[in-house]
Amino acid sequence: MAVQVIMLNGGSSSGKSGIARCLQAILPDPWLVLGIDTLIRVIPPAMRTTREGVVVDPDGVVQVGPQFEAAEAAWRAGIAAMARAGARVISDDVFLTGAVYQQRWRQALAGLDVLWVGVRCASEVAVGREIARGDRPRGMATSEAETVHRGVVYDLELDTTHSESLDCARVVAARLG
Repeated sequence: MAVQVIMLNGGSSSGKSGIARCLQAILPDPWLVLGIDTLIRVIPPAMRTTREGVVVDPDGVVQVGPQFEAAEAAWRAGIAAMARAGARVISDDVFLTGAVYQQRWRQALAGLDVLWVGVRCASEVAVGREIARGDRPRGMATSEAETVHRGVVYDLELDTTHSESLDCARVVAARLG
């Protein structure tokens, strides 16, 4: 069976979105990119300011509450449904709870062929990207750099510290065959 879902996991500013865009450009078939940032953009604004939803503490640690967890569960089910319906999906995510988060995805994607890709980046480089982006609270890159990978099992790992997104995308594409 051909891969139906490419799951990119890494901390904030590690390079996941750039790799996803490059994959769309170089893969021969159309792939949809559905990242966690998209989910955060489409939830009601009030959910981004309360502990019932999702908030970022002053030190950059992301806290999720039950409303966001419910929306996120529906999001996972929706991505899985699209893949089951024939869409090829690249998911750009941040596994805040490491292995526990991956298990939730594994349950949602059961029966689908998934390529699990870890995207790592040296913390000091990710912090520089975070500052340059200007759209993230400072501290997210540092707080997530290692925790998102704890206990997660990958088919492929990339390090964007010194690699360009296109080069990383080519490694993923080669893995797809």
